[in-house]
Amino acid sequence: MPVKRNPCPSKVILHYIATYGVGILLANGVRSALWDDGEMQFDAHHPWLYPPDMTAAAQVQREMAQRVIHEDAFSGPVEAIGGVDVSNNLRDPENLVYAAIITLQYPHLKLMQTGTHQIKARLPYVPGFLAFREVPALVHAYAQLNPKPDLMLVDGQGISHPRGLGIASHIGVLLDCPTIGVAKSILVGKPEGEPGPLPGDYVPLVWKGNTIGSVLRTKLKTNPVYVSIGHRVSLTTAIEWVMKTCTRYRLPEPTRFAHQAANQFRQGTAIASSMQQSLDI
Repeated sequence: MPVKRNPCPSKVILHYIATYGVGILLANGVRSALWDDGEMQFDAHHPWLYPPDMTAAAQVQREMAQRVIHEDAFSGPVEAIGGVDVSNNLRDPENLVYAAIITLQYPHLKLMQTGTHQIKARLPYVPGFLAFREVPALVHAYAQLNPKPDLMLVDGQGISHPRGLGIASHIGVLLDCPTIGVAKSILVGKPEGEPGPLPGDYVPLVWKGNTIGSVLRTKLKTNPVYVSIGHRVSLTTAIEWVMKTCTRYRLPEPTRFAHQAANQFRQGTAIASSMQQSLDI
């Protein structure tokens, strides 16, 4: 049964509107008001998107982590599943990030739509803070999707993060959308043993005495993936959805498609830029 979220008091809503405008309303228990007259609006100074420095970024993560819902809180049946990933070249002097969110129809996992956006990252590449480089572009990509996904699988960490807020949790809280973190490596924590050899076998990922995720085998004779709560999805349900969306590959189809889309977007943008430079000469 879906968890009922308490509505936010009107004084808090008015405080956010007065402070940040209607562009971004980020209050616990309220769907983020990123829309104004049907269009998503963006506050270029909101600290949840653009903290002024790394100290502020760490504090934002601690605050947002307190808003993560660790239980199932879906708005309805899952019919559209999003996949989220970014692509970038760390040697790019312009520090550009290329984001992609794709939507697959469930249960057939057929591609429905793709949203992409390119942005210049404002913060340096520092492990544990990558969401602040990537989420602004992802929010713009999300704005292009209609309908919005009922659930998003994100290539990266959820609560399996030093401050409990990896990119899957960050974008989940920001957009108030159910999200799952599906990572290819461990950021923090230690597996309690080795998962069995069969698809669906898993062991807990533990850090400081708490289970922060699962080490999940999705395919025979392949390395496991690291699944964690993003937002509004329990760990048990997160594992189920990862397995439901895995077909022939180690990675679930939503993040696999998103990875391809982000890389194609980056490569296509680079080719277009090169062609334009040639025309300008």
